[in-house]
Amino acid sequence: MTRSLLAAALVLATGGAVHAAGFTLESPDIKPRAMMDKRFEANVFGCSGENKSPALKWSGAPKDTKSYAVTVYDPDAPTGSGWWHWSVINIPANVTELKPDAGNASNANLPAGARQVRIDYGTAAWGGTCPPEGDKPHRYVFTVYALKTDKLDIPADATAALAGFMINANAIGKASFTAKYGRPKAKR
Repeated sequence: MTRSLLAAALVLATGGAVHAAGFTLESPDIKPRAMMDKRFEANVFGCSGENKSPALKWSGAPKDTKSYAVTVYDPDAPTGSGWWHWSVINIPANVTELKPDAGNASNANLPAGARQVRIDYGTAAWGGTCPPEGDKPHRYVFTVYALKTDKLDIPADATAALAGFMINANAIGKASFTAKYGRPKAKR
């Protein structure tokens, strides 16, 4: 097999994923593969959490990083396409963390220059966990992307899917962890 065919096969086998060695994402509030706290639950659609976004910290990004984006996605939502809980773009390259409640709709806790993108709740803010009662715990995939551009120039009313497309088109590295959350069936 030629080198170019081998390289193409490797890209296809990895699904085009962009992983950078040593690039990591963590949260002092959420442990990977663990159940999330109720404070991160939404306060809509019958959910009664505090709707607070967790603190996130990353390190080891590729040296050519010009900005970051952060997303939170629930692939288990019963929509046929998952559910976007958070999307933040244009995080400056010198920033390596988001503070607790950075997802507040006021944007007061975001780093200067960063902005939130409209998610599946219809708002440009953190949209907390809210799986249907009695479902097995859903997975929530937290991802930070290192981008090759200073800014993603997308419309203010862009969907999370459009933001995801632009993020992936400009990614030079990414780091993720997955946590879980479930709500027991209510006793009636």
